[in-house]
Amino acid sequence: MTEHDDRLAASLRGFGPLGVAASLLVLLFGPILEPLNSLPALAWIHYSRTPWSEVGLVRPRSWLATIAGGALFGAGLKLLFKSLVMPLFGAPAINAEYHYLYGNTAELPSMMIVVLFGAGFGEELVYRGFLYERLGKLWGRGPLAKTAIVVVTSLLFGAIHYPVHGIYSAIQATLDGAAFGTVFAITGRLWPLIVAHASFDVTAVLIIYFGWEERLAGLFLR
Repeated sequence: MTEHDDRLAASLRGFGPLGVAASLLVLLFGPILEPLNSLPALAWIHYSRTPWSEVGLVRPRSWLATIAGGALFGAGLKLLFKSLVMPLFGAPAINAEYHYLYGNTAELPSMMIVVLFGAGFGEELVYRGFLYERLGKLWGRGPLAKTAIVVVTSLLFGAIHYPVHGIYSAIQATLDGAAFGTVFAITGRLWPLIVAHASFDVTAVLIIYFGWEERLAGLFLR
């Protein structure tokens, strides 16, 4: 590595003009590039020479337990949101934006790619791993700082969903962002949340595909 490379890495890890600009690019271009929204964050990790562990990409002790536990957590959380949480906020039973997926086998593979790579991997890397590393360097790692990071990142995660998907999607994203963020703040491990986020969205797609939306939305509140 050259001295120039060292200076570049240090600048990207810092909070000077280059570091701030790089962070903004990761956040602004992420939603535009979906399902390749992880690329700006991965580029920052590479050129800043940030260890993978600092963004939560720690090798699990057991991949099987991580995948099984994450999948159950994500699917269970989505079922809870659909059947109880979102109806309490007055959300419509039918998701009009994605209702075209109902029984639409032709669209299923492409949507699964988006939710697995764009939502599962991409959004968790950017809004948990990357942002928690950046804000943690600014605010510290104490309980109060971690709480503030969970709140700020959850609100930001909800806000990016509002312009395209509307208020109910923003509410749901804020709440599930808080759930995933709290787990990440406690564990510092991203792979379980990548699996959980993917499972959350896969479950959402399958609920629409099989026509279960109204049945689940009316399960507790009729």
